[in-house]
Amino acid sequence: MFAERIDWQLSWPAEGHPAVPWIRSRSSRADAAGHFRELEAHHVPELNGTSVTRILVDGEHAVVLGHIAQTARDGKAYTSPFALHLTVENGLVARYHVYEDSLTVLRAHSR
Repeated sequence: MFAERIDWQLSWPAEGHPAVPWIRSRSSRADAAGHFRELEAHHVPELNGTSVTRILVDGEHAVVLGHIAQTARDGKAYTSPFALHLTVENGLVARYHVYEDSLTVLRAHSR
């Protein structure tokens, strides 16, 4: 459902961090697929969840607000509020900007 070229942004410094390799810049459909594979590789999917509290739509733009609940493969659980700004063009996601508490995510994956 992603466009071939994507305006992708996660709330994290551009240089990234080795403890959270899925939080980095991406620019293509293949990169987006890689993000979700890496995310799953570092978490226990059966123990994860997302709750959405609001969806706001204005033309081709949508903002999704909610909370994520994740459990790292080592068993450490964490939660974070998030905001997701999407832009849909020609039926495909062309913008994917996520704003979350990345420090909480890093702490859950750092030892």
